Amino acid sequence: MSINEKVIIITGASSGIGAATVKVLTQQHAKLVIGARRLERLESLKQALPNATIVPQQVDVTNYEDVQALVQTALDRFGRVDAFYNNAGIMPVNAMSVGARDEWQQILDVNVTGVLNGIAAVLPTMIKQQHGHILATDSVAGHIAVPDHVVYSGSKFAVRAIMEGLRQEQYQNNIRTTLISPGSVATELYQSIADKTHQQAEIDIEKQLGIDPVNIAQAVAFAINAPESVAVNEMVIRPTKQAI
Repeated sequence: MSINEKVIIITGASSGIGAATVKVLTQQHAKLVIGARRLERLESLKQALPNATIVPQQVDVTNYEDVQALVQTALDRFGRVDAFYNNAGIMPVNAMSVGARDEWQQILDVNVTGVLNGIAAVLPTMIKQQHGHILATDSVAGHIAVPDHVVYSGSKFAVRAIMEGLRQEQYQNNIRTTLISPGSVATELYQSIADKTHQQAEIDIEKQLGIDPVNIAQAVAFAINAPESVAVNEMVIRPTKQAI
């Protein structure tokens, strides 16, 4: 089944990698159900792509009922779900010594529980269908711990483990998994950093190295468009000049 026949759900679709993926997949005529907290951004994205099949819906990925409703919308509208892209994420950063426990909990809620909610919401449908594809945005920080990004790195290490475990549990049900691990990308992710010094440092890195989110979106499309007998399980996409 090519992308132009697929029903795909995307979370974190209001900006950055998510919005770029919406644009790339609609160019290939996918049918999309897109979710994010900022509904007005989703509506604007839909209006900017008038010939595309896009169903926007407000969703908080930390709320399982919201994610379940997103899946139900896809089923009600299109009768199936071919791919689910867990893309929502945040990146507050601070040294461990700061003890920013509220930020730590927020990171875990969005980056880890959000992914688990997506899996839990869509997996019964995919098992029943005996096919499907679950993708998640990870990070190069999920491959190597980075000072001041330790809890963020930990959340992304967790996502890697979850996705590999999911692959091993569900390959016999013809369910594919893909982990997308970007390096520095020019997105709004820095806005989730409360500490202004760290935020400015991330902005400076993005200005120097950050690649266009469309590069990540094209990797997502490549994985989804692979033959059903092929699973692209992991992709790491860095700027050429990024060291870590």
